[in-house]
Amino acid sequence: MNKKMLKNVEWGILICSIVLLCIGLVALFSATQEQDYDEFNKQILWAVISIPIMLIIIFVDYNLIAKISPVLYGLILIALVLVLFTEPIHGASSWFKISETLTIQPSEFAKVILIIFLSYIMVKLQKDDRKEINKLWKLGLILLISGVPMILIVLQPDYGTVMAFIVAVAFMLFASGIDKKYVIAVMLIVVITLPLLYFFVLPEHAKTRIDVFLNPELDPRGAGYNLLQSKIAIGSGQLFGMGILMGNQTQLGYLYPKTTDFIFSVIGEEIGFVIAALVVVLYVIMITKTIYVAKTAKDDIRRIYCDRHCRNICLSYDRKYRNDNGTFANYWSTTSICKLWR
Repeated sequence: MNKKMLKNVEWGILICSIVLLCIGLVALFSATQEQDYDEFNKQILWAVISIPIMLIIIFVDYNLIAKISPVLYGLILIALVLVLFTEPIHGASSWFKISETLTIQPSEFAKVILIIFLSYIMVKLQKDDRKEINKLWKLGLILLISGVPMILIVLQPDYGTVMAFIVAVAFMLFASGIDKKYVIAVMLIVVITLPLLYFFVLPEHAKTRIDVFLNPELDPRGAGYNLLQSKIAIGSGQLFGMGILMGNQTQLGYLYPKTTDFIFSVIGEEIGFVIAALVVVLYVIMITKTIYVAKTAKDDIRRIYCDRHCRNICLSYDRKYRNDNGTFANYWSTTSICKLWR
C-alpha cells in the first residue's frame, strides 16, 4: 500500500468502525453466554474474513467494481428468486441456511449491489447533461432496476427491507439532481396516500405495528413487549451499566433477539449510558465524514454512493418476532447497529 493510498484513506470512518466493532463484540460476548458463544464466535469469524476483503476493495479501482455491477445485479436477482423456495425463518423466506449456525440473507447483499449498479447507471444516463436524469424514460429505467429486487423481497415477505430500498433510491435520485417538481409531486402523493393506505389497505397486523411504534403501552404483553423490555434494559444500566454478564433483562431472557436487533439495549444495560452515548456519537461522526466524502468526491459515482451509504447508517426499519407467549411482537431497530453483529 503506497503513501498516496494511505493518505486518501478516510481514517475517521475506519477508526469509528473498529471502535464500534470492539464494543459490539463485548456486548455480543455477554449476550451469547448461555448459547456457548455461538454468535460471538461467528462474529469473530466474519470480522477476520472482512479484513482481507476490505484490503482488496481498497486496492481495486472502484470503477472496475462499477463496471461489473450489472453482472452482480443479475446474480443477486437469481439469489432473491431462489431464496423464495427456502424454509421460512421467523415467517419470512429471506435466508439461505448453510448450516445450523450459518445463514445468508441475499437482500443484505442486494442493498450494496443495487447502490453500486444504480450509481453506475445514473452516471451513464447523465453522461451528456446532469439534467438528463429528469427524462421520464430514464426515471422509469431507474425505477424498474430498483423495483425488481423490491418486488422479490416483498414476496419473502420483508417489508422493512423494502422500505430501506425505497428510501435509498429516493436519496440517490435526490443526490443525482432530480428536478424539484418530482420531489414535490412525490411528497404530495405520499401525504395523500398514507392515510388511505392506513385505513383501507394495510392489514390489521401492519396497523398494529404502527400503533405500537407510536405507543408501546397499547399492548405491553404482545406487540409492544419487545420495545418495552428494551427500554427497561437501557434504563436499568444507568450511567456506567450493571456490568458485563450482569444485566437482568439481558441474562434472564427478556430481550429477544438480543444478539441482533436489541444488541444496543444490551450495551445500555451492561456497559451503561456513557458507552451507549459513545456509540451514537461514533455514528454521528461516521455520518458527518460520509457526507464530507460525498461533497468532496471527484466524480458522480462516488458522490451518489456515499449519499446512499449515509442513508444506510441512519435509517431504522421494522421487524416482527414471536414472543415466548406465542404472540408476535414488533419493534424498530437501527439498521447500522444491527449490521455490526450480522
